[in-house]
Amino acid sequence: MNRNARHWKLIITFFGVMLSLFVLYTAIFGSLVAMKQRAIVLLFSLVLCFILFPASKKKNSDRLSFLDIGLAVISFIVTAYVIVSFDALITRMGMPNQMDLIMGALAVLLILEATRRTIGWELSLITLVVLLYGLFGNYIPGVFNHRGYSFDRVINQMYLTTEGIFGVPLGVAATFVFLFVLFGAFLDKSGAGKFFIDLAISLAGRSKGGPAKIAIFASGFMGTISGSSIANVVGTGTFTIPLMKRVGYKPHFAGAVEAAASTGGQITPPIMGAAAFIMAELTGLPYMDIAMAAILPALLYYISLYMNVHFEASRTGLEGMAKEDIPNVKQTLLTGGQFILPLVMVVAVLAAGSSPTKAAYVAIFSLIAVSMIRASTRMGIKKIFEACKEGAELSISIITATACAGMIVGTVSLTGLGLKFTDFIISIADGHLFLGLFLSMIASIILGMSLPTTATYIVLSVLTAPALVQLGIPLIAAHMFILYFGVFADITPPVALASYAGAGIANASPMKTGMTTMKIAIIGFIVPYMFVYFPSLLWVGETSDIVIATITAILAVIALAAAIQGYLLRITTKVERLILLLSGACLLTPEHVTDVVGAIALVSIFVWQWKTSKQTTQINIEQAN
Repeated sequence: MNRNARHWKLIITFFGVMLSLFVLYTAIFGSLVAMKQRAIVLLFSLVLCFILFPASKKKNSDRLSFLDIGLAVISFIVTAYVIVSFDALITRMGMPNQMDLIMGALAVLLILEATRRTIGWELSLITLVVLLYGLFGNYIPGVFNHRGYSFDRVINQMYLTTEGIFGVPLGVAATFVFLFVLFGAFLDKSGAGKFFIDLAISLAGRSKGGPAKIAIFASGFMGTISGSSIANVVGTGTFTIPLMKRVGYKPHFAGAVEAAASTGGQITPPIMGAAAFIMAELTGLPYMDIAMAAILPALLYYISLYMNVHFEASRTGLEGMAKEDIPNVKQTLLTGGQFILPLVMVVAVLAAGSSPTKAAYVAIFSLIAVSMIRASTRMGIKKIFEACKEGAELSISIITATACAGMIVGTVSLTGLGLKFTDFIISIADGHLFLGLFLSMIASIILGMSLPTTATYIVLSVLTAPALVQLGIPLIAAHMFILYFGVFADITPPVALASYAGAGIANASPMKTGMTTMKIAIIGFIVPYMFVYFPSLLWVGETSDIVIATITAILAVIALAAAIQGYLLRITTKVERLILLLSGACLLTPEHVTDVVGAIALVSIFVWQWKTSKQTTQINIEQAN
C-alpha cells in the first residue's frame, strides 16, 4: 500500500483537519477535562504519526505496511479507552484492573515507537532507561537508590494519572503550543512568510553584506514561530544562503549565519517556539513575564549576529544586493503590510493579561481576516483546510515528544529522582555558583544535542533547575539558563544539527560550518551567564541598574564581535584585537570599575582607528593626486 494513494491522503487530511478544528474549538469555547483533552489530541496525533512516518527511513518511505496500520488502530483503541472509560478510571484510580494495565503498557510502547519515528531513538531510549529506573532503582547503590516500584504502580502513574503521559508537558503541547504551530501554518499558506522575507530584503538588502542581514531578520522572525532550528534553516535557508553566496560570502559562513539566526528564534519573544509556554506552566510564572524577561537577552544575541556579519562584510569588502533586486519598501508594505496586524494582536492580547491560548486563536482569525484584503493572499476553504492539515502534521513530533517526556517527569516525581539529582549537583558544586552553572550547561548541551528543545527543557526543569534555584539563582533565571543551552545545542559541534542543515544547503564542510556558527554565535553561550550575574538583563531590579546593565552588555557584544572578526573601523592589529577582547571581558564583569575600564578601552580603540583611518585616506588621496 502507498501512503500517497488518494484514499490515504483523504484519511490524513480528515484526521489533520479534525485535530486542528478540535483544538481551535476547545480554545474558544473551553477545554474538556484535562485528561480527556490530552487523550483526544494524542489519539489524532498517534494515528497520524503511524500513517505518515515510516518505521525505517532506509526503506521505501511511501510504502504503508500492515504494521503501520495495525499500530494506528491500536493507538486509536488505547487512547479512546481513556476517553470512553474516563469516569470508571477515576473511581478506581490507584487500583487499576487487568485491562487498564494492558492498555497502559500498550500506550507506553506506542509512544516510545511514535517518538522514535518522529524525532529519533534518543528520547525513546532515555525514557526507557528512566522507566527501568522506576522499576529496578532499588538495586542501584548510593544516592540514586529508591525503594523500587511494581509494574502495576509504574503503569498506573504513566497512563492513569496526569503525572505521566497525560501530564503538563502534553497539556501545554495540546493547547497553546499546538495553536501557535497552527498559526505558523496559516502564515505559510497565506503568503505572510514571503511578505516578511521581502520586507527584510527591502530594509537590509542594500547595506554591507545585505543578504546575511536579511537572514538574521527573516530567520529570527520565522524561527520564533516554527520552534525548530533545523526546520527553519531548511525553510528560509534555501532562499537566504544562495543570496549570501551570490554577494561573496564564503559557503561555510553563509550556512553558519543562517543556522545561528534560525536557532535564535527560539529565544525571541513573543512566541519563543514552544518551550516558553511549558516554562510558564511548570514555574507558575505569567507567560508575559517570561516573554518580557527574554527581550534583552534576545536583543543582545541578535545585535551580536548583526555586528559579526557587518564586520565580516566590511573586512572582506562585500557589498549589498543590486538595487534592481530589492523590492520597494513602500510597495512591500502596501501589498503585505496587513500581515503585521496578527503579530500585533498576539502582543496586544498577551499584554492585556489574556492567556496565550486566546492570543493564538485571535492571531489565527485576524490572519484569515486580513488575508481577504487582496485576492493574491485570500484564504478560501481549501487553503484553510490545507493550513489545518499542515499545522496538525507539524505538531505530531511535539505531541509525541511531550507525551514521552511526560513519562520521564512522572518517573522523576514517583521516585524522587529530582531531589536526588539536585542534592547531587549541590554536593559537587559545593556552594560554588559557577560550577553549578557549568554542570547544568554541560547537561543541557548534551541532552539538547539528541533531543528537541522542548523535551530537553522538560527533563532539565525537573532535574537541574531546582539545584540552580537552591544555589540562589532566581527561578526565572534558572529556567531561562537551561532553556538557552538546550536551544544552542543545535549549533554546538560535534552534533550541531542546525549548522549541518545549513552546510548541506550551502555545499560547505559540515564541521567547518559548525565551528563558524559557534564562533559568530558565541555571545549566545555567554548571555545565560550574564543574566545570572546581571539579573537586571531580565528586567529584575531598579530601572537605573537595568539601563546600566543593558548599555554595558551592548558595548561588550560589540567589542567581542569586533575581536572575533578582527575588524572595527578597519582591520585590527593583534594588539587592538587583544584589547577589544579584554574590553568585552571587562564589560561582562558585574563591577562598576571593570565597566568603566572596558568602556574606556573600547572607546580608545574606536577613536584610534578613526584617526588612523582618516590619515590613511588622506595619504592615499595625496598620492593619487
